[in-house]
Amino acid sequence: MKKENNISTQFARQIIIAGGGTGGHIFPAIAIANAIKAEAPATDILFVGAKGKMEMEKVPQAGYEIEGLDIAGFNRSSLIKNIFLPFKLLKSFFQVRSIFNRFTPDAAIGVGGYSSFPVLKYAQNKGIPTFIHESNSFAGKSNMMLAKNATRVFTATEGMEKFFPAQKIQVTGNPVRQVIERMEVSKQEAVHFFKLDPLKKIVLSIGGSLGAQSINEAIANNIEDFEKNNLQLIWQTGKSFKEKAIAIATGHKNIYVSDFIMQMEYAYTAADIVISRSGAMAIAELCLAKKPVVFVPYPFAAEDHQTANAKTLVDKNAALLVTNKDALEKLVPTIISLSNDDTKQQAMKEKIGEEAKRHADIEIAKTVLTILNKN
Repeated sequence: MKKENNISTQFARQIIIAGGGTGGHIFPAIAIANAIKAEAPATDILFVGAKGKMEMEKVPQAGYEIEGLDIAGFNRSSLIKNIFLPFKLLKSFFQVRSIFNRFTPDAAIGVGGYSSFPVLKYAQNKGIPTFIHESNSFAGKSNMMLAKNATRVFTATEGMEKFFPAQKIQVTGNPVRQVIERMEVSKQEAVHFFKLDPLKKIVLSIGGSLGAQSINEAIANNIEDFEKNNLQLIWQTGKSFKEKAIAIATGHKNIYVSDFIMQMEYAYTAADIVISRSGAMAIAELCLAKKPVVFVPYPFAAEDHQTANAKTLVDKNAALLVTNKDALEKLVPTIISLSNDDTKQQAMKEKIGEEAKRHADIEIAKTVLTILNKN
């Protein structure tokens, strides 16, 4: 009888995936979970997130169970709000202990966000294999603290030895949702989904899963310029700006407003030009989507890594950059100028497409399962 070597035929495992806070953490985590289930369908996966954060909504929508921790991150804008942080962290460890007693995981995977630290730290204290995914070119402090005792550290980019033990690093790129990797939606379907005109160019504005104030204000203050220049707009606003955007867009058939777009494969396919923050996951998706993009980096990200991310592409003529402080004045004029230059758009498409990395989720899933099956 032929011996089976597929990972899927090996032992059924229980795996916790911890982290969240933003789409940049949540959707890679879901992509990893889906890849693990594809490789080993019997695997039982439980997510752990922070109560009140978007993972508590998005993870169940993806078909996975999630447990919430009473935890919050360090508040840089109001130090007084950090008084109870040590108590919340301590409480979260008790909650993690209870989760581990019920679920008994064989491994824990951390993708960043408040909840990843207590989960992975507890797992390490119990001798359970832990895996870290670091999506940015500047590592988060929690991941740096956890890396010493981690089984493997998956990174998006080369040169992360300054943050993590070199022997534990595996460069995989960033996991991207399979629907975005495949992009099987037609342009006609995508434009129809947003009820827009297929004969006019479409600008997609995605200021991150939580929205971006500077991008939203720039669009709001120059909303008439889109119609004047024969442009349509798909506007992902985030929850806090949604009502204002709806009021502004009323009467404008060329504008589609949503606080959050779940079907991003439709949005990317419909778009001719994209406005975006330059977080690691946004960049990974845009490289795969091969769209001309104007980045507005979030200036308060750790080590200003969003600006560094964007400049990597700008220096290769693969993207444009407008600073956060200049967005109100320069963003919409930059978009209009680019929309009128088809040659530049095509060149940017080709350049940004050269930076795409595929199948990070599958590589991570196979590595985790292979290591567990050796134990």
